Amino acid sequence: MATPRQNLHHIYQQALQAVAGDRAVAKHLHNNKLTGLWYLIAIGKAAAAMTQGALAELQLIRGLVISKHHHIDAALYEDTRLNCIESNHPVPGDASFEAGEALINFINQLPDDAQCLFLISGGTSSLVEVLAPNCTKSDMQELTEHLLANAYSIQQINAKRQKLSRIKGGGLWQFLQQRKVHALLISDVPNDDPAIIGSGLLFPSDTAAFFTWQICASSTIACQAAAQAAKELGYSVFLQTQFLECDAVEAGNLIADTLKQAAPGIYIWGAETTVQLPTNSGKGGRNQHLALAAAIAIENQPQLYILAAATDGTDGLTDDAGGLVDGQTVARGRLKGFDPTAELANANSNIFLAASGDLLHTGVTGTNVMDFIIAIKL
Repeated sequence: MATPRQNLHHIYQQALQAVAGDRAVAKHLHNNKLTGLWYLIAIGKAAAAMTQGALAELQLIRGLVISKHHHIDAALYEDTRLNCIESNHPVPGDASFEAGEALINFINQLPDDAQCLFLISGGTSSLVEVLAPNCTKSDMQELTEHLLANAYSIQQINAKRQKLSRIKGGGLWQFLQQRKVHALLISDVPNDDPAIIGSGLLFPSDTAAFFTWQICASSTIACQAAAQAAKELGYSVFLQTQFLECDAVEAGNLIADTLKQAAPGIYIWGAETTVQLPTNSGKGGRNQHLALAAAIAIENQPQLYILAAATDGTDGLTDDAGGLVDGQTVARGRLKGFDPTAELANANSNIFLAASGDLLHTGVTGTNVMDFIIAIKL
Protein backbone atom coordinates (compact mmCIF):
# COMPACT_ATOMS: atom_id res chain seq x y z
CA MET A 1 0.00 0.00 0.00
CA ALA A 2 1.34 3.43 -0.97
CA THR A 3 2.37 5.87 1.74
CA PRO A 4 0.92 9.39 2.03
CA ARG A 5 4.19 10.81 0.68
CA GLN A 6 4.06 8.47 -2.33
CA ASN A 7 0.46 9.48 -2.98
CA LEU A 8 1.40 13.16 -2.92
CA HIS A 9 4.17 12.51 -5.43
CA HIS A 10 1.72 10.66 -7.68
CA ILE A 11 -0.90 13.42 -7.55
CA TYR A 12 1.75 16.05 -8.30
CA GLN A 13 3.01 14.09 -11.32
CA GLN A 14 -0.52 13.65 -12.68
CA ALA A 15 -1.07 17.40 -12.41
CA LEU A 16 2.16 18.10 -14.28
CA GLN A 17 1.23 15.71 -17.07
CA ALA A 18 -2.10 17.49 -17.53
CA VAL A 19 -0.32 20.78 -18.33
CA ALA A 20 2.81 19.43 -20.09
CA GLY A 21 3.78 21.76 -22.92
CA ASP A 22 4.01 19.10 -25.62
CA ARG A 23 0.60 17.61 -24.80
CA ALA A 24 -1.12 20.96 -24.41
CA VAL A 25 0.12 22.34 -27.74
CA ALA A 26 -0.41 19.12 -29.70
CA LYS A 27 -3.95 18.82 -28.34
CA HIS A 28 -4.80 22.40 -29.28
CA LEU A 29 -3.36 22.13 -32.79
CA HIS A 30 -5.03 18.76 -33.36
CA ASN A 31 -8.40 20.26 -32.45
CA ASN A 32 -7.74 23.60 -34.19
CA LYS A 33 -5.89 22.85 -37.42
CA LEU A 34 -3.54 25.54 -38.72
CA THR A 35 -3.48 25.22 -42.48
CA GLY A 36 -0.61 26.13 -44.76
CA LEU A 37 3.06 26.67 -43.94
CA TRP A 38 4.11 28.28 -40.65
CA TYR A 39 7.07 29.88 -38.92
CA LEU A 40 7.48 29.13 -35.23
CA ILE A 41 8.73 31.31 -32.37
CA ALA A 42 8.83 29.57 -28.96
CA ILE A 43 10.03 31.42 -25.87
CA GLY A 44 9.98 30.45 -22.19
CA LYS A 45 10.88 27.68 -19.78
CA ALA A 46 8.47 25.34 -21.58
CA ALA A 47 9.56 26.38 -25.09
CA ALA A 48 11.22 23.06 -25.94
CA ALA A 49 8.25 20.94 -24.86
CA MET A 50 5.78 23.25 -26.59
CA THR A 51 7.86 23.07 -29.78
CA GLN A 52 7.80 19.26 -29.67
CA GLY A 53 4.01 19.41 -29.51
CA ALA A 54 3.84 21.81 -32.45
CA LEU A 55 6.17 19.74 -34.64
CA ALA A 56 3.75 16.83 -34.44
CA GLU A 57 0.87 18.88 -35.87
CA LEU A 58 2.33 21.77 -37.90
CA GLN A 59 3.79 22.24 -41.39
CA LEU A 60 6.91 24.13 -40.32
CA ILE A 61 9.27 26.15 -42.49
CA ARG A 62 11.65 27.52 -39.86
CA GLY A 63 11.59 28.15 -36.12
CA LEU A 64 13.33 29.98 -33.28
CA VAL A 65 13.38 28.36 -29.82
CA ILE A 66 14.58 30.37 -26.80
CA SER A 67 14.63 28.76 -23.37
CA LYS A 68 16.51 28.57 -20.10
CA HIS A 69 19.94 26.96 -19.97
CA HIS A 70 19.72 23.13 -20.03
CA HIS A 71 16.02 23.24 -20.98
CA ILE A 72 16.32 22.38 -24.71
CA ASP A 73 16.37 18.78 -25.90
CA ALA A 74 19.14 17.46 -28.14
CA ALA A 75 16.50 16.45 -30.71
CA LEU A 76 15.57 20.09 -31.27
CA TYR A 77 19.21 21.06 -31.84
CA GLU A 78 19.38 18.34 -34.48
CA ASP A 79 16.36 19.70 -36.37
CA THR A 80 17.90 21.85 -39.13
CA ARG A 81 14.75 23.97 -39.35
CA LEU A 82 15.25 25.28 -35.81
CA ASN A 83 17.61 27.84 -34.28
CA CYS A 84 17.86 26.99 -30.57
CA ILE A 85 19.15 29.51 -28.01
CA GLU A 86 19.71 28.95 -24.28
CA SER A 87 19.38 32.08 -22.19
CA ASN A 88 19.41 33.60 -18.70
CA HIS A 89 16.78 33.34 -15.97
CA PRO A 90 15.56 34.80 -13.61
CA VAL A 91 17.75 37.87 -14.21
CA PRO A 92 18.48 38.81 -17.85
CA GLY A 93 22.12 38.43 -18.83
CA ASP A 94 24.16 38.79 -22.02
CA ALA A 95 22.44 35.76 -23.51
CA SER A 96 19.03 37.42 -22.97
CA PHE A 97 20.03 40.47 -25.00
CA GLU A 98 21.61 38.28 -27.69
CA ALA A 99 18.36 36.29 -27.80
CA GLY A 100 16.44 39.54 -28.23
CA GLU A 101 18.61 40.46 -31.19
CA ALA A 102 18.11 37.00 -32.67
CA LEU A 103 14.33 37.35 -32.24
CA ILE A 104 14.21 40.67 -34.11
CA ASN A 105 16.48 39.36 -36.88
CA PHE A 106 14.28 36.27 -37.27
CA ILE A 107 11.14 38.38 -37.60
CA ASN A 108 12.74 40.89 -39.97
CA GLN A 109 13.70 38.06 -42.34
CA LEU A 110 10.15 36.69 -42.53
CA PRO A 111 8.12 37.19 -45.72
CA ASP A 112 5.45 39.87 -45.43
CA ASP A 113 2.76 37.20 -45.76
CA ALA A 114 4.33 34.81 -43.24
CA GLN A 115 2.13 32.90 -40.81
CA CYS A 116 3.71 32.86 -37.33
CA LEU A 117 2.93 30.52 -34.45
CA PHE A 118 4.09 31.93 -31.10
CA LEU A 119 4.49 29.56 -28.14
CA ILE A 120 4.89 31.61 -24.96
CA SER A 121 5.47 30.36 -21.42
CA GLY A 122 6.78 31.64 -18.10
CA GLY A 123 10.35 32.89 -18.00
CA THR A 124 10.02 34.78 -21.28
CA SER A 125 10.47 38.16 -19.57
CA SER A 126 14.04 37.34 -18.57
CA LEU A 127 15.03 35.03 -21.43
CA VAL A 128 14.65 37.55 -24.24
CA GLU A 129 15.06 41.31 -24.12
CA VAL A 130 15.48 44.31 -26.40
CA LEU A 131 16.15 47.44 -24.39
CA ALA A 132 14.31 50.71 -24.81
CA PRO A 133 16.36 53.74 -25.87
CA ASN A 134 18.48 55.22 -23.05
CA CYS A 135 18.14 52.01 -20.99
CA THR A 136 21.23 49.96 -20.18
CA LYS A 137 21.70 46.27 -19.43
CA SER A 138 22.58 47.09 -15.84
CA ASP A 139 19.37 49.15 -15.49
CA MET A 140 17.28 46.09 -16.36
CA GLN A 141 19.38 43.70 -14.29
CA GLU A 142 19.39 45.88 -11.16
CA LEU A 143 15.65 46.49 -11.43
CA THR A 144 14.92 42.77 -11.81
CA GLU A 145 17.14 41.78 -8.89
CA HIS A 146 15.53 44.43 -6.66
CA LEU A 147 11.98 43.39 -7.55
CA LEU A 148 12.64 39.67 -7.07
CA ALA A 149 14.26 40.19 -3.66
CA ASN A 150 11.60 42.49 -2.25
CA ALA A 151 8.33 40.57 -2.52
CA TYR A 152 6.89 42.31 -5.58
CA SER A 153 4.09 40.42 -7.32
CA ILE A 154 4.54 39.16 -10.88
CA GLN A 155 2.08 41.83 -12.05
CA GLN A 156 4.18 44.56 -10.46
CA ILE A 157 7.46 43.09 -11.71
CA ASN A 158 6.32 42.83 -15.31
CA ALA A 159 4.70 46.27 -15.32
CA LYS A 160 7.98 47.85 -14.25
CA ARG A 161 10.09 45.80 -16.69
CA GLN A 162 7.86 46.80 -19.60
CA LYS A 163 8.92 50.42 -19.20
CA LEU A 164 12.55 49.52 -19.95
CA SER A 165 11.80 47.30 -22.95
CA ARG A 166 11.14 47.77 -26.67
CA ILE A 167 9.34 44.44 -27.06
CA LYS A 168 7.28 43.98 -23.88
CA GLY A 169 3.74 45.31 -23.53
CA GLY A 170 2.87 44.64 -27.18
CA GLY A 171 6.06 46.25 -28.43
CA LEU A 172 6.89 43.27 -30.62
CA TRP A 173 4.16 44.26 -33.09
CA GLN A 174 6.33 47.10 -34.40
CA PHE A 175 8.47 44.34 -35.93
CA LEU A 176 5.72 41.84 -36.81
CA GLN A 177 3.54 44.50 -38.45
CA GLN A 178 0.71 42.90 -40.46
CA ARG A 179 1.91 39.30 -40.46
CA LYS A 180 -0.60 36.68 -39.36
CA VAL A 181 0.04 35.50 -35.78
CA HIS A 182 -1.49 32.69 -33.74
CA ALA A 183 -0.27 32.41 -30.13
CA LEU A 184 -0.55 29.61 -27.60
CA LEU A 185 0.29 30.51 -24.02
CA ILE A 186 1.01 28.51 -20.90
CA SER A 187 -0.11 30.78 -18.09
CA ASP A 188 2.24 31.41 -15.18
CA VAL A 189 0.27 34.37 -13.82
CA PRO A 190 -2.84 34.76 -11.63
CA ASN A 191 -6.11 35.05 -13.58
CA ASP A 192 -4.30 33.99 -16.80
CA ASP A 193 -3.93 37.58 -18.02
CA PRO A 194 -2.11 37.38 -21.40
CA ALA A 195 -0.79 40.92 -20.96
CA ILE A 196 1.26 39.72 -17.97
CA ILE A 197 2.46 36.34 -19.31
CA GLY A 198 6.00 36.96 -20.58
CA SER A 199 5.39 40.68 -19.98
CA GLY A 200 2.94 40.66 -22.89
CA LEU A 201 5.14 40.54 -25.99
CA LEU A 202 1.97 40.52 -28.11
CA PHE A 203 -0.42 42.30 -25.74
CA PRO A 204 -2.01 44.72 -26.17
CA SER A 205 -2.53 44.38 -29.91
CA ASP A 206 -4.46 46.58 -32.32
CA THR A 207 -4.17 44.04 -35.16
CA ALA A 208 -7.16 41.86 -34.30
CA ALA A 209 -7.65 40.86 -37.93
CA PHE A 210 -4.20 39.22 -37.96
CA PHE A 211 -3.98 37.87 -34.40
CA THR A 212 -5.59 34.94 -32.56
CA TRP A 213 -4.54 33.40 -29.27
CA GLN A 214 -5.47 30.91 -26.56
CA ILE A 215 -4.32 29.78 -23.12
CA CYS A 216 -3.49 26.08 -23.54
CA ALA A 217 -2.36 25.25 -19.98
CA SER A 218 -2.96 26.91 -16.61
CA SER A 219 -2.97 26.48 -12.86
CA THR A 220 -6.69 25.73 -12.93
CA ILE A 221 -6.15 22.78 -15.28
CA ALA A 222 -3.33 21.45 -13.09
CA CYS A 223 -5.39 21.75 -9.91
CA GLN A 224 -8.36 19.99 -11.50
CA ALA A 225 -6.10 17.16 -12.67
CA ALA A 226 -4.67 16.83 -9.17
CA ALA A 227 -8.17 16.66 -7.74
CA GLN A 228 -9.12 13.90 -10.17
CA ALA A 229 -5.97 11.91 -9.35
CA ALA A 230 -6.69 12.23 -5.62
CA LYS A 231 -10.27 11.02 -6.09
CA GLU A 232 -9.00 7.99 -8.01
CA LEU A 233 -6.85 7.15 -4.98
CA GLY A 234 -9.97 7.18 -2.82
CA TYR A 235 -9.47 10.48 -0.99
CA SER A 236 -12.06 13.10 -0.20
CA VAL A 237 -10.89 16.15 -2.15
CA PHE A 238 -11.13 19.82 -1.21
CA LEU A 239 -10.05 22.04 -4.12
CA GLN A 240 -9.40 25.43 -2.59
CA THR A 241 -10.75 28.49 -4.36
CA GLN A 242 -8.30 30.79 -2.59
CA PHE A 243 -5.25 31.43 -4.79
CA LEU A 244 -2.25 32.09 -2.54
CA GLU A 245 -0.47 35.30 -3.58
CA CYS A 246 0.74 36.33 -0.13
CA ASP A 247 4.11 36.03 1.62
CA ALA A 248 5.38 32.43 1.61
CA VAL A 249 5.58 32.21 5.41
CA GLU A 250 2.06 33.59 5.73
CA ALA A 251 0.88 31.00 3.19
CA GLY A 252 2.62 28.17 5.06
CA ASN A 253 0.95 29.18 8.31
CA LEU A 254 -2.45 29.55 6.63
CA ILE A 255 -2.19 26.06 5.12
CA ALA A 256 -1.17 24.58 8.46
CA ASP A 257 -4.03 26.30 10.29
CA THR A 258 -6.52 25.16 7.64
CA LEU A 259 -5.39 21.54 7.90
CA LYS A 260 -5.47 21.44 11.70
CA GLN A 261 -9.15 22.40 11.66
CA ALA A 262 -10.13 20.43 8.55
CA ALA A 263 -11.71 17.06 7.85
CA PRO A 264 -9.46 14.24 6.57
CA GLY A 265 -8.70 14.36 2.85
CA ILE A 266 -6.62 16.01 0.13
CA TYR A 267 -6.41 19.82 -0.03
CA ILE A 268 -5.16 21.61 -3.16
CA TRP A 269 -4.12 25.24 -3.70
CA GLY A 270 -2.69 27.17 -6.65
CA ALA A 271 -0.06 29.69 -5.58
CA GLU A 272 2.39 32.41 -6.54
CA THR A 273 3.81 33.52 -3.21
CA THR A 274 6.54 36.07 -2.52
CA VAL A 275 9.58 36.18 -0.25
CA GLN A 276 11.25 39.18 1.37
CA LEU A 277 14.92 38.19 1.32
CA PRO A 278 17.29 39.20 4.13
CA THR A 279 20.52 41.04 3.27
CA ASN A 280 22.62 37.89 3.32
CA SER A 281 20.15 35.30 2.18
CA GLY A 282 20.87 31.59 2.06
CA LYS A 283 19.82 28.96 -0.47
CA GLY A 284 16.22 28.20 -1.29
CA GLY A 285 13.10 29.28 -3.13
CA ARG A 286 9.62 30.43 -2.27
CA ASN A 287 8.19 26.88 -2.23
CA GLN A 288 10.95 25.58 0.03
CA HIS A 289 10.46 28.67 2.20
CA LEU A 290 6.72 27.96 2.39
CA ALA A 291 7.33 24.27 3.10
CA LEU A 292 9.72 24.99 5.97
CA ALA A 293 7.32 27.54 7.48
CA ALA A 294 4.52 24.98 7.25
CA ALA A 295 6.75 22.27 8.76
CA ILE A 296 7.38 24.47 11.79
CA ALA A 297 3.64 25.09 12.14
CA ILE A 298 2.72 21.36 11.95
CA GLU A 299 5.49 20.06 14.20
CA ASN A 300 4.41 16.88 16.00
CA GLN A 301 1.23 16.60 13.89
CA PRO A 302 1.70 13.05 12.47
CA GLN A 303 -1.47 13.12 10.40
CA LEU A 304 -0.39 16.07 8.21
CA TYR A 305 1.72 16.09 4.99
CA ILE A 306 2.29 19.12 2.75
CA LEU A 307 3.85 19.29 -0.73
CA ALA A 308 4.75 22.75 -2.05
CA ALA A 309 6.37 22.87 -5.47
CA ALA A 310 7.05 24.90 -8.57
CA THR A 311 5.47 23.35 -11.65
CA ASP A 312 8.54 24.13 -13.78
CA GLY A 313 10.76 21.97 -11.56
CA THR A 314 13.02 24.78 -10.33
CA ASP A 315 12.35 26.74 -7.16
CA GLY A 316 14.38 29.92 -6.76
CA LEU A 317 18.02 29.51 -7.77
CA THR A 318 18.03 25.79 -6.93
CA ASP A 319 17.55 22.63 -8.96
CA ASP A 320 14.86 21.48 -6.54
CA ALA A 321 11.15 21.96 -7.22
CA GLY A 322 10.16 22.52 -3.57
CA GLY A 323 9.58 20.48 -0.45
CA LEU A 324 7.38 17.72 0.93
CA VAL A 325 7.14 18.09 4.70
CA ASP A 326 5.33 16.38 7.56
CA GLY A 327 4.94 16.54 11.33
CA GLN A 328 8.45 15.11 11.88
CA THR A 329 10.36 17.34 9.42
CA VAL A 330 11.48 19.73 12.15
CA ALA A 331 12.68 16.88 14.39
CA ARG A 332 14.67 15.28 11.55
CA GLY A 333 16.37 18.57 10.74
CA ARG A 334 17.21 19.27 14.36
CA LEU A 335 18.84 15.83 14.67
CA LYS A 336 21.24 16.97 11.93
CA GLY A 337 22.08 20.10 13.89
CA PHE A 338 19.89 22.69 12.14
CA ASP A 339 17.56 25.24 13.73
CA PRO A 340 14.41 25.55 11.58
CA THR A 341 13.50 29.03 12.79
CA ALA A 342 16.98 30.38 12.18
CA GLU A 343 17.22 28.83 8.71
CA LEU A 344 13.81 30.23 7.80
CA ALA A 345 14.87 33.71 8.94
CA ASN A 346 18.01 33.41 6.80
CA ALA A 347 16.04 32.20 3.74
CA ASN A 348 18.12 29.03 3.95
CA SER A 349 15.29 26.54 3.57
CA ASN A 350 17.10 24.36 1.03
CA ILE A 351 19.82 23.47 3.51
CA PHE A 352 17.33 22.54 6.24
CA LEU A 353 15.09 20.49 3.94
CA ALA A 354 18.12 18.68 2.54
CA ALA A 355 19.08 17.72 6.09
CA SER A 356 15.55 16.57 6.96
CA GLY A 357 15.21 14.60 3.72
CA ASP A 358 12.28 16.64 2.46
CA LEU A 359 13.47 18.26 -0.78
CA LEU A 360 11.41 17.57 -3.89
CA HIS A 361 13.32 17.11 -7.15
CA THR A 362 11.68 16.57 -10.55
CA GLY A 363 14.07 17.91 -13.16
CA VAL A 364 12.77 19.96 -16.09
CA THR A 365 9.00 19.44 -16.40
CA GLY A 366 8.20 21.07 -19.74
CA THR A 367 5.58 23.35 -18.24
CA ASN A 368 5.19 26.35 -15.93
CA VAL A 369 1.80 27.12 -14.36
CA MET A 370 3.05 28.80 -11.19
CA ASP A 371 3.20 26.93 -7.89
CA PHE A 372 1.17 24.19 -6.41
CA ILE A 373 0.39 23.00 -2.88
CA ILE A 374 -1.12 19.57 -2.16
CA ALA A 375 -1.74 18.49 1.42
CA ILE A 376 -3.03 15.34 3.09
CA LYS A 377 -4.79 15.12 6.40
CA LEU A 378 -5.18 11.50 7.50
